[in-house]
Amino acid sequence: MSFTITKSILILTLVFIFFQVPTFASSPHFINFRSPNLYPESLSWDRTAQHFIVGSLRHPTLLSVSDAGVINTLVSDDSIPANSSFLGITVDVVHNRILAVVHSHSQPSNSALAAYDLRSPHRRLFLSTLHDTTSTTTAPAANDVAFDFSGNAFVTNSASNFIWKVDLEGKSSVFSKSKTFTKTPGIPEMPCGLNGIVYCSKDYLIVAQSNTGNLYKVDSEDGTARKIQLNKELNSPDGIAFRRDGVLVVVSKEKLYFIKSDNSWSDGVIYDETALDAERFATSVTVGAEDRVYVLYGHVDEGIMGNSQRDEFSILEVRSEEESRGDAVWVYVLIGFGFAYFLVWRFQMRQLYTNMNKKIA
Repeated sequence: MSFTITKSILILTLVFIFFQVPTFASSPHFINFRSPNLYPESLSWDRTAQHFIVGSLRHPTLLSVSDAGVINTLVSDDSIPANSSFLGITVDVVHNRILAVVHSHSQPSNSALAAYDLRSPHRRLFLSTLHDTTSTTTAPAANDVAFDFSGNAFVTNSASNFIWKVDLEGKSSVFSKSKTFTKTPGIPEMPCGLNGIVYCSKDYLIVAQSNTGNLYKVDSEDGTARKIQLNKELNSPDGIAFRRDGVLVVVSKEKLYFIKSDNSWSDGVIYDETALDAERFATSVTVGAEDRVYVLYGHVDEGIMGNSQRDEFSILEVRSEEESRGDAVWVYVLIGFGFAYFLVWRFQMRQLYTNMNKKIA
């Protein structure tokens, strides 16, 4: 190998290490944004506009949040019932709409699903009332929402543990009241049952149940459900999402769980966990660009109290500890390669000087 080629390789390697090491070794990526008393409970990624969309526990508003923390009001709907706000939200890019679960603070059993055009001016497409004759007027009802490729939306009922279905035109019906949802006794002091929900392209739904820690696989055609067997317990799971590689990410107040399955979710393996800041009260998770995972710190425990005041909230990019360790290994490998090339370059320089001295002599 010639001196020139070796020197070029050395320079390129060192430049690569210089730019890559900060990426691998950087601190967690926080996106801080400000909005008075927003208290967002859910977030979703809009890949068409390359920004996040968040709702509000206090107001019927939907905001976009850029990677730099710049916010923009997309929807402020004063026409929905008074004292209402948005809980679960999701972006349906197939049908160009935003789906938002409407929660009534004065009468929680009277919930609804709202659909808004994803494109400006984000007009409302429908407001579908979600009837629940079994819930009390003080219990939380509709919570989170997912959709399939046909445009059907599926909304979890956290008070009575069932799932609604809302078709593309906004017609709602009770979809699944599987007895499987009530077989496991829930924690008495935690009224929140079925919560996070996500659709899988193989025609089934995965649903999390907060007060039992269970995950369920639900057939998206007939609503039959069965419990997914896990290798360990989940602690109060809330929002859930799928990565493109099939990994299910499940958020709770204290942890983000990484779960995989090799048998279409008859069972699953929690292969990694990442600790979260419990005081910030994470409630939602989404998968953004390049399969990156983000959790929402919305401080909803404060927002529920009603008399609290807060302006700043945040979105955190989260990597599994296993992936972070893998990145650290690559840092050492790159440094090793750089050092090896340096030694080769130094050796060849010495050989060059030795040959030059011999010629001069």
